[in-house]
Amino acid sequence: MWRLNKVRHKAGRQNDSLEEFKLRRREHERALRQARRDRQLVSKRLLLNEEDDTASGEQDVVGLLRKLQHSGPEKEVHLRALSKALRDPSAQLTFLKQENSMHLLVGLFTGSNAQCRLQAVRCLHELSHSPHTSVASACLPATPYLLTYLSGQSTKFTELCLYTLGNICPDSEVVKEKLLAQGIIPALANCIENQRHNLAVVEAVGFTLSQLLQTKDASEKVAPMVLASSLPSHLLSVLTPDPDFGLAPAIECAWCLHYLTCSFGDHRELLAQGALSQCSSLLVSLGGAVAEGNKDQGVELLVCPLLRCVGNLLSSCPVEDLGPQAGDVHLVVALCALVQAYLHTQPALARETAWVLNNLTAHSTDFCSALLSRNLVPGLIRLLPFSHGINTMILRILANIAHKKKEFCMLLAQAGLLSALCGTLKMADQEMVTLSLDVLFMMVVSSPQVAEEFVGQGGLSLLEAVQYNSEGDIRRRATYLLKLHSLT
Repeated sequence: MWRLNKVRHKAGRQNDSLEEFKLRRREHERALRQARRDRQLVSKRLLLNEEDDTASGEQDVVGLLRKLQHSGPEKEVHLRALSKALRDPSAQLTFLKQENSMHLLVGLFTGSNAQCRLQAVRCLHELSHSPHTSVASACLPATPYLLTYLSGQSTKFTELCLYTLGNICPDSEVVKEKLLAQGIIPALANCIENQRHNLAVVEAVGFTLSQLLQTKDASEKVAPMVLASSLPSHLLSVLTPDPDFGLAPAIECAWCLHYLTCSFGDHRELLAQGALSQCSSLLVSLGGAVAEGNKDQGVELLVCPLLRCVGNLLSSCPVEDLGPQAGDVHLVVALCALVQAYLHTQPALARETAWVLNNLTAHSTDFCSALLSRNLVPGLIRLLPFSHGINTMILRILANIAHKKKEFCMLLAQAGLLSALCGTLKMADQEMVTLSLDVLFMMVVSSPQVAEEFVGQGGLSLLEAVQYNSEGDIRRRATYLLKLHSLT
């Protein structure tokens, strides 16, 4: 099993005086990914200049523009100063108000001086990070060149171009349409193919693509173009984290795959490329690592999109192909381990894991059988008192198992489900009570022995109490159960 590493981010400067700055930047980028995981928000990314410190300094934007118009060999110095000045949102607006300012910057960006090109793209990158949405449209004259330069230049230059594109595409529908017309999808596909061994660039491609896939109408306009390109196969090839570089590229590519699976109900193309198989296999590895006590920071940011991919892909996978596609019973073992691992620290993630288990057990008798044969059901039953929606999802999983075979109901009773249902029937949560009655119905009709065991555990008095519930459907379910098998 590969070793988990903490998320590696860009620009690993060696200057010890900048360690605190680097730490703040890493924490900020991690917070952006966390926000995307929790709320599916687009988020801008800023690649800070490795040669600069944190202070941008007060710079006269107008004065710098004048100097750039007239100076010769000092242009690089003035551009460097301008890029620092453009970290100030008010300076960004001042810059754009100046006549021909963007024309001048694009000219330097496309000129023959390599160092001037690098500093000019830094200026564009600072502008792209602006909180003012109007700035994105102002950057449109540079977009054809940003796309062209993805096929060459230095790694640092390519990264800056990618993050600049990723920052501006969600701010404006006009910008997004223009980028699509200019060929951003094939440009990203060529970039990731040519730079597949450069994981910093791969991560940047993933970020830019995920930003595009979250824009308005992306499911109609962006996702079909992505699926028709070579991008999905490249994204899948990056899913396995690099032991030296870390998780970041895999995280970005997994989110792209998640947004693709959300865009369509029919996932046959992704299934044919092995998306379900690869995502499931990686979840098995992650679940095994977490079960062994490895909970390195950042792992949950990869687990989340993988879970969503698997959960969504299951809906399109034929039942007969589920075993080969989703893997063997090790997947349910891994998912149970992940539920337990994140139960207290990341309850939302534990619930998403349970959701995938629900989808698996709803589709496949084999996976239901695996939960029973691996003695995983008692652990699931112990989760029924938990809130955050985890208990309702767990009860749905148990309902799926009970629904598959009468023999499974006997095994569930032996695992202690009846006594657990006696507890959930007393809960104030109406959904839990309703689900409990549905599971109980399947249990008691499966065999007289199970019905007798429920009665022996005080089930009659519980059902009689439930008959006074304020919810009519719950009262009817309880009354019907009392009439079954001479329980009255």
